[in-house]
Amino acid sequence: MEVYLDNSATTRVRPEVLQQIIDVNENYYGNPSSLHRMGLIVEKKVDEARRYAAKIINAKHDEIYFTGGGTESNNIALFSHLSGIGENANIITTKIEHPSVYNVVEQFKDRVSIRYVETDGMGRVNIDNLSEIVDSDTVLVSIMHVNNEIGIVQDIKKIAEIVKSKNKHTKIHVDAVQSYGKIKIDVNSIPVDTMAFSSHKIHGPKGVGGLFIRSSLKIKTSIFGGGQERGIRPGTENTPGIIGFGEACRLLYEDFEEERNKLNELKLLYAKRLTDEISDIRINSLLNGEGAPHILNVSFKNVRGEVLVHFLEQKGIYVSTGSACSSKSKNNRILEAVNIDKEYIEGSIRMSLGFFNNPDEAEYVVTNIKQAVKEIREIMML
Repeated sequence: MEVYLDNSATTRVRPEVLQQIIDVNENYYGNPSSLHRMGLIVEKKVDEARRYAAKIINAKHDEIYFTGGGTESNNIALFSHLSGIGENANIITTKIEHPSVYNVVEQFKDRVSIRYVETDGMGRVNIDNLSEIVDSDTVLVSIMHVNNEIGIVQDIKKIAEIVKSKNKHTKIHVDAVQSYGKIKIDVNSIPVDTMAFSSHKIHGPKGVGGLFIRSSLKIKTSIFGGGQERGIRPGTENTPGIIGFGEACRLLYEDFEEERNKLNELKLLYAKRLTDEISDIRINSLLNGEGAPHILNVSFKNVRGEVLVHFLEQKGIYVSTGSACSSKSKNNRILEAVNIDKEYIEGSIRMSLGFFNNPDEAEYVVTNIKQAVKEIREIMML
């Protein structure tokens, strides 16, 4: 039996999406910038994909720009917001951001003040602390909507409203890669300036992402070329990827509530079964509305997470020790930032759910995790 539970790292492409990708490659392979009929047909298909991507967050279709992925979207937005930044300026973010935000901000640490807003033991932003540190010199606040390791859902609306009330000129960027298509987002009711998202997290193809840029905002690009994506991301478009992404968005949009409820029920099922059957464990993800429906981070005392991952893969079960983008790191920056005991951090795994998962897999997965934890603990006690 094979059970894939690493959907926060990437997802399996849905059949309908794959068919669209094949169809474009076989029949609609023209360049959307070309003036001939095939070019115009492809351009129309890209525009349709843009409209479906916009629907997921209730944006205008012309506020959506296609990119090469979530990392590129974050970089384009952040470097634009920080272009021409002055010496007295400050940036506000958290210590639990994805590397594509955290490492960009670190590039400016010798030039400006970087302020890290406090988070609690579950990763929630301290709203009072945020209000205290935003001032007239704050040029950017960048906070991810859903943390990719523990799944905490930030109250982006409240965060944005507080920031804008303190300094209306402060730009707000949101990394929504893990929340896009999983949690209801309405950019018309949230005063954010830019928002990044990605195709391969929602059962679309890899190598394509999106960036919401509010229509009133002027973005400065550092990439120059033929003017595609209205100059924000020039270069010949990845049309099969974009059209496949659009199809993934269409499927999600039509069954949003049903899919979200299914993921949340699976998450609760795994959390209950694991805590009922295995001792000395810690659930690092919230199980209420403040936790994303698809991410369950669990720590086992006296267990090494990477050893557990390899035990499970031998049984065809695929989980992770955390973000794929930081899997080679010896330390877990996210779990350390929320002050989880070291003895539990070392034994942490992330189980992330997706469209293809079902309740019938739980018995097989929990049985094998229980057996693997027992064997690892016995080895470590020798």
